Amino acid sequence: MDIAFREDESRIRKGFGPENFAAIRHIALNLLREHKGFKGSLKSKRLNAAMDQEYIEEVMFT
Repeated sequence: MDIAFREDESRIRKGFGPENFAAIRHIALNLLREHKGFKGSLKSKRLNAAMDQEYIEEVMFT
């Protein structure tokens, strides 16, 4: 998780925030790993999802 999302650098430290964001990161990582439409590293898939609305919709809803 730390390599893909740089979790150690996160500034979220109070309350349930760290646990909630860790869960969201795990969900996002699993969705990107399972998606087979785009061949590439997790880093490139994350970048592509950030830049392309259609790609993120494809990852989330298929």
